[in-house]
Amino acid sequence: MKLKDGKYHVQPDKSFKIVPATLLVLVLCGFSFYLGGVFCSEKNRLEGKIVQDVSKTVSSPKEPAVNPLQIKPVAFPECSADYQDYTPCTDPRMWKKYGTHRLTFLERHCPPMLERKLCLVPPPDEYKPPIRWPKSRDQCWYRNVPYNWINKQKSNQNWLRKQGEKFMFPGGGTMFPRGVGAYVDLMQDLIPGIKDGIVRTAIDTGCGVASWGGDLLDRGVLTVSLAPRDNHEAQVQFALERGIPAILGVISTQRLPFPSSSFDMAHCSRCLIPWTEFGGIYLLEVHRILRPGGFWVLSGPPVNYENRWRGWNTTVEEQKSDYEKLQDLLSSMCFKMYAKKDNIAVWQKSSDNSCYNKLAGDVYPPKCDDSLEPDSAWYTPLRPCIVVPKPELKKSALGSLPKWPERLQVAPERISNIPGGSASALKHDDSKWKVRAKHYKKLLPALGTNEIRNVMDMNTAYGGFAAAVIDDPLWVMNVVSSYAANTLPVVYDRGLIGSYHDWCEAFSTYPRTYDLLHLDGLFTAESHRCDMKYVLLEMDRILRPKGYALIRESSYFVDAIGNIAKGLRWSCHKEDTEYGVTKEKVLVCQKKLWYSSNSSSR
Repeated sequence: MKLKDGKYHVQPDKSFKIVPATLLVLVLCGFSFYLGGVFCSEKNRLEGKIVQDVSKTVSSPKEPAVNPLQIKPVAFPECSADYQDYTPCTDPRMWKKYGTHRLTFLERHCPPMLERKLCLVPPPDEYKPPIRWPKSRDQCWYRNVPYNWINKQKSNQNWLRKQGEKFMFPGGGTMFPRGVGAYVDLMQDLIPGIKDGIVRTAIDTGCGVASWGGDLLDRGVLTVSLAPRDNHEAQVQFALERGIPAILGVISTQRLPFPSSSFDMAHCSRCLIPWTEFGGIYLLEVHRILRPGGFWVLSGPPVNYENRWRGWNTTVEEQKSDYEKLQDLLSSMCFKMYAKKDNIAVWQKSSDNSCYNKLAGDVYPPKCDDSLEPDSAWYTPLRPCIVVPKPELKKSALGSLPKWPERLQVAPERISNIPGGSASALKHDDSKWKVRAKHYKKLLPALGTNEIRNVMDMNTAYGGFAAAVIDDPLWVMNVVSSYAANTLPVVYDRGLIGSYHDWCEAFSTYPRTYDLLHLDGLFTAESHRCDMKYVLLEMDRILRPKGYALIRESSYFVDAIGNIAKGLRWSCHKEDTEYGVTKEKVLVCQKKLWYSSNSSSR
């Protein structure tokens, strides 16, 4: 049809129906969806087959594979029989190399690497497993510490006496020959804090056979008994054989391996330390390690010199002069006389800084400057100056701390000095160790019985393991690495004891002195510095025959440790941790009782 615009248009056929556009779109979409579904299902089927085929040849591990350290078993020879009491860093064979001035030869002098012993220290002939606690406090086997010299020299003072196959400990001492119980009773009358939980930690310098520390255990006081390896043979060995905490050491030219403000009480019973000599430098070290408000107890010269001077091979004038000099020195260090009766005198360290604030000018001793950290105590020289307690520490003084045993659970204020340290961190650490200790007792049923008395935690943080077993019949020496974060002040503030140490060297103790050694990741932390075999040899030296080691380590080290342990004649078995993780395992080891090849006990 031609329209008025001059163009032609086709006229639709009226017989056909017009299909709506929306219907057409729906049809097309449905068809497309159908084709897509067919395509995707086929694609998934093919991909699934590919994945299935690949999985037959390649397995994807859940954790990245770690190749454990491989070390071949090594058989260590026996040391000769004359090394049965070998103390590598305080070896009498080496004394002549060092000077006698201020007894420096009695300090730690460890052998160089090329002179270290790579052998197993044998026990004495006829050695027996130690008598168990609490009987051990009063007796031990003579053959385990076979020293007649000390028995003959000190028999008149009731230190000990030989009776058949045993040494008996009557509880006597130079200043308490009639018994340590009455001596401590008098001391307790002078210092009421001993019986009410205020005094918890103590140090006994020149400890004898540790009868003072042994008596205080029943009174809730935990004592570190300190003595050098000197002509009083094996004082520390006797103490540990009895089950009483002790460590080899001497106040000479270096600081003792303890942090500042550690002990609530320090004690010297005629310990022969020349307190007034060398400018009172030994007293300054006692001042450093004693807590503000803590007590220093002295019995023996020159206390009660008016009545006792005749027995001291001196004159009354000399003793009077020494006593007055001692009083002046203590006053200059902010000590005050607290109590005195008979042969015992007690001084108390100032509990605040008001006294130290008055020290100025040319007074002696001067206050230490900031060039030396108060807690630096590993091969740190003594200095003739007063370590002034930090004024911001208001709750670390004796009397400000909670009483024992509440003290164990309360976060000390010094925890804030540790990176990441806080009350919540301590609470978490304690909870973790409660779980771990419960698991350990399943792996080692002897833990928690009187079969295990002397325990060392070789690399503690806050003393969590010791806190978790506090109700068991044992004590724990908490060791903090001299290269680790300084957590030892927190250990002492909680009412526990311990020492700084570097495990690249031998520990300050005799052989066969611990029933259980525990470590947690020590080789992971220190293997870049310390040779593993030397650390394990040192563990063997200080572990008692039939004693145990709980070695918690990464899976990387566990098998290698087990191989070295075979050469130590240990029997070990590998166990899961309490959570069964693969990256960490627990080695439970026991040391075999063996005798020297030349021994008649073999």
